[in-house]
Amino acid sequence: MTNAPIKVRMVHVREAKMCSSGAREFFKVHNLDWQEFLREGIDVNIIEATGDAMALEVAKVAKNGR
Repeated sequence: MTNAPIKVRMVHVREAKMCSSGAREFFKVHNLDWQEFLREGIDVNIIEATGDAMALEVAKVAKNGR
């Protein structure tokens, strides 16, 4: 059995009640690829490593599978 990495996706941003324009700015500030995120998601560990409180909330949503 393999443990696939947890991916944060746009659906998680929305479920955390956050907006896409704020998420886009977050990606810009942290030099992350917005288009790749929209296509493929981003590993939850990368999001958590930023230490950003709102990003940590989105990561929590992704981990809880909501």
